Amino acid sequence: MKVALVYDRVNKVGGAEKILQSLHHIWPDAPLYTSVYDSSDAGWAKDITVIPSFLQRLPGARRHHEWLFWAMPIAFETFDFSSFDVVISVSSAEAKGVITKPATLHIHYCLTPTKYLYSQRQLHLKANPLGKIGEIILRRLWHYQTRWDQIAAQRADILISISRAVSQRCQIFYHRASDAVIYPPVDTKPGNAKTVNPLGKPYYLLVSRLVPSKRVELAIKTFNQLGNPLVIVGIGSQMNDLQNMASANIIFTGYVSPEKLRQYYQHCLAFIHPGEEDFGIAMVEALSAGKPVIAYQKGGAGEIIDHGVHGLLFDRPRVSSIMESVVQCQSRRFSPAVLRKRAARFSRKIFESTFEQFVRKAWQTHYRV
Repeated sequence: MKVALVYDRVNKVGGAEKILQSLHHIWPDAPLYTSVYDSSDAGWAKDITVIPSFLQRLPGARRHHEWLFWAMPIAFETFDFSSFDVVISVSSAEAKGVITKPATLHIHYCLTPTKYLYSQRQLHLKANPLGKIGEIILRRLWHYQTRWDQIAAQRADILISISRAVSQRCQIFYHRASDAVIYPPVDTKPGNAKTVNPLGKPYYLLVSRLVPSKRVELAIKTFNQLGNPLVIVGIGSQMNDLQNMASANIIFTGYVSPEKLRQYYQHCLAFIHPGEEDFGIAMVEALSAGKPVIAYQKGGAGEIIDHGVHGLLFDRPRVSSIMESVVQCQSRRFSPAVLRKRAARFSRKIFESTFEQFVRKAWQTHYRV
């Protein structure tokens, strides 16, 4: 069974990249097709054969792919997969739109329906740097992009969602039921328990890309009022703006190594997740360190956290809700053993075993047909 992988773009580190590393572990010879590839920001792909599209040759495309969204459909439609038995697209944007012949099985692992076209359309419109003129241009372009996206979402032979929340979105936006839900892989190893507190005092932790959709500003406003130390791990387009609005008790670390990140998890009081998440890999990582999670209940959080058992879920994404949950968490005790047991359900080993078995069975059925 000859397998090819497809992903939107290979120029960052995040949850989706951990999925691709696991898929590479299952099928080490599978090449990875993508729109643009920046090896300097994607060290995780150094052992993978990465095949970028023609967009790779455009000046600035590797770091500013967001302005080429209009060309992404063409980039993925021009790839030739005729020599492969199975194509696995991992996507929250355009990679799902690859075209395969009937003999090739296309399995789409959906991270979420394209957010800037659907669930976060207004957020992205307001965040564009060109103001009202930018909104007008984007609305026109996104009209055609949405029509293409609707067609592209039907191309895969099989649709797998990363969570029940994403499965529901696929039903709403694509009018298509998921064939399965397979949770993404998480490194649930406990790590060295004898590490030193990196801050030297109690603190809360937030790990996220610093972009508008993550609602990190809610956590900052909350801890500006509370005054408790908050460590924010991550980078993104909002970093400067978020730093400017944060008080002295809030510390930004930028990117940290996996070892350092595990250390931050091990010594925090609780993990804070203020926005709606498709699944929530960082939440599971916190649980694997035996730490409770305070999260917005909408999205994947409700599939990971049982309220009052593994942390606290708040029902509205606002400062007062987060603040109330933080105060409540201070007076509660959570069993580290129970938290780690919950995290183990989402281990990399379970993902790889489940995903490989699903793909092989699907291919056998497809091949017989």
